Amino acid sequence: MAARSKKEQRRAPKSPPPQKESAAQSKQKTAQTAASQPISRGRLWLFRLVSAVFVPLLLFGLIEVVLRIVGYGFPPAAIIKCEVNGTECYRDNVKFAWQFFPPNIARQFGPFVFPLDKADGTYRIFILGGSAAHGTPQPEYGFGRILRVLLEERYPGTKFEIIRTAMPAINSHVVLQIAKDCARHDPDLFVLYVGNNEVVGPYGAGTVFSSISGNLSLIRAAIALKRARLGQLLVNILAMISADNDRPDVWRGLEMFLEKQVRFDDTSLQYVYRHFQENLKDIIHVGHKAGAKIIVCTVGSNLKDCPPFASLHDNNIAEAKESKWDEIYKRGVQYEEARQYREAIEKFLAADAIDDRYADLQFRLGRCYWAVGEYKEARKRYVNARELDTLRFRADKRINAIIRDVTTGGKTKSVWLADAVETFEKNSPHQTPGEELFLEHVHLNFKGNYLLAKTVFDKVEEILPEEIKRKKAGDRLPLSEDQCARRLAYTDWDRYKIAMAIHNASKNAPYSNQLYHEQRFSRAAQNIQAQKTGFTTSALQNIADEYRSAIKRNPGDWLLHWQFAVLLTEGLKDYAGAVEQYGLLLEHSNYAAAHTNIGGLLHELGHTDKGIAHCQEAIRIKPTFADAHFKVAGMYESRGQIQKALDHYDTTLRLRPNYLNAHSGLIRILERQQRIDEAVKLYRKTLPYMKTPAHKAGVHCKIADLLLKHGRPKEAIAELNTALRADPNSAQGRQRMQALQKGLRGEN
Repeated sequence: MAARSKKEQRRAPKSPPPQKESAAQSKQKTAQTAASQPISRGRLWLFRLVSAVFVPLLLFGLIEVVLRIVGYGFPPAAIIKCEVNGTECYRDNVKFAWQFFPPNIARQFGPFVFPLDKADGTYRIFILGGSAAHGTPQPEYGFGRILRVLLEERYPGTKFEIIRTAMPAINSHVVLQIAKDCARHDPDLFVLYVGNNEVVGPYGAGTVFSSISGNLSLIRAAIALKRARLGQLLVNILAMISADNDRPDVWRGLEMFLEKQVRFDDTSLQYVYRHFQENLKDIIHVGHKAGAKIIVCTVGSNLKDCPPFASLHDNNIAEAKESKWDEIYKRGVQYEEARQYREAIEKFLAADAIDDRYADLQFRLGRCYWAVGEYKEARKRYVNARELDTLRFRADKRINAIIRDVTTGGKTKSVWLADAVETFEKNSPHQTPGEELFLEHVHLNFKGNYLLAKTVFDKVEEILPEEIKRKKAGDRLPLSEDQCARRLAYTDWDRYKIAMAIHNASKNAPYSNQLYHEQRFSRAAQNIQAQKTGFTTSALQNIADEYRSAIKRNPGDWLLHWQFAVLLTEGLKDYAGAVEQYGLLLEHSNYAAAHTNIGGLLHELGHTDKGIAHCQEAIRIKPTFADAHFKVAGMYESRGQIQKALDHYDTTLRLRPNYLNAHSGLIRILERQQRIDEAVKLYRKTLPYMKTPAHKAGVHCKIADLLLKHGRPKEAIAELNTALRADPNSAQGRQRMQALQKGLRGEN
């Protein structure tokens, strides 16, 4: 085709010029292009990571904030702010242990209070550990209290704040969390006396609380979760829907662990030792980061006068050999009881050759060797008995070896070892600690606490800064044990109270299962009775004067007011004087138990309204304080405010189902309201807490009395038959049955 002419080309319409692209169109085009391109592998994984981690964390954070805003849960810190007489202070958190125990049986610190701001010239020491560090059974005379007296006498120009953040039933898993909280409060020194509860405390191999895990990171993650409000919510939901019958409902002391025996060669103990070592290192690291020095003590135990709590044979022993062992062992026991100790040793050694794992056998050997004067061999056997004890409430050799290794083998210069075990051995007959220093298995008497305090004191003197050392009171010797006892008002009354506490505890298992229990229990009862007869009015007045002297010397020591108030209440029956002492105590500490005791005393003195107010304040401070609920219930009942009384009796029993006096109070009200079936049902709820057949029979007799009183004789007879089945020798059961049958025959 011929080319167009130039004229035709000029007449042809021209193509429109290309239009400029708008910004919006450009952006859309770019997006379409990007959408059409595949997402890179890296970006895809980044998106997935953000979705899997960031979004849940954001959601977790939002829920946590909401729960805090609405006031759900509790603060997890060991130390919280409070106000005492208009002054802001720090105090112990009564809810701290809810992270590790059911709230109604959670242990707690001995109460402490210290200023919000650390004053110049103050040296702040935190005591960390379990019940032995706490000073159980009477913390007023624990080693931390004695240490304060020793230091203040030696360095009068310095204020020593000794804050006892120790607590019964806890181990190093819990102590680490407490140490982290203490580190936020300008510590100068940590003193650790920990190790007895590593097996039976939370996350231990023989615990009834939080189960053991071989992975320490999982344990710490679980603890961290419980510190969050969301974690607390999840724990509470699980507790409500769980059918876990192993969860303790009341505090039964060592008896709770009877089914948790752990052999010395159990593989789970290796987890316990490894966790203890890591926790101990981390506690030291926490203290070091906070600028504190650290004293770590080895942990003593009663060897000579504490038989094993439980014994088990070697897992691999054949039945025939075990039978032979039993025969030889029983013959050895007969010789021992006849005080033919050489013959007993011969038999026991023959049994030992068959099975040397039985803890009671080792203890009997120790006792026989001691009787014949072979003290070195006796000590060896006593140690074996402790190591083989399958209820592991005492720190064993491995625990103390870890303490020594971590403390002396560490790279930091801020750690010192206080070898309490060595001190106890040096101050015991033939280097074998017993009742000279210990109340039972691990808790120290005053002498033992003094020796521990003195051992720590010697280390503190090495550590103190030069500006404090320059204030030393000349070459004065440290206070003696007797001088410390006078400073702290440790009197015959307190010796009696401690002896009673130990005696009452020893009525129950596992103490009642120990060898020679009857002899030791009977001897203790005689000693207590002898002490009690000495408490004439004149003697008690003299003891009161000792308290007054100690208070005059140190009026700011509020625990002295507490001790004096107890004496005035229980010994001298001076209720008005006791109220005054508790009032002086409350000027220094907002202590829930003090409010409760004042409440009860004011009620006795006719000031029920004020008594109720104090008990309600105790409940505000510690909602799970069963004693406060019980006392206020009685006050409301006395005023005829029955519904309030019922509510508080119900709360008491929810918190402490074995509170028998609360059962009685509630039954009394139910009977007055003619709610007999409910009263009978409540009586039956007490049966699991009756220790003996005689006690169970007594409950059935009370039910029978109630039924008979309300015209239900046939049911009463059935109940009395149940009582006699529970205890065929029940005198009250037989007498009631005979009287009831005689009455029925008379009616017929």
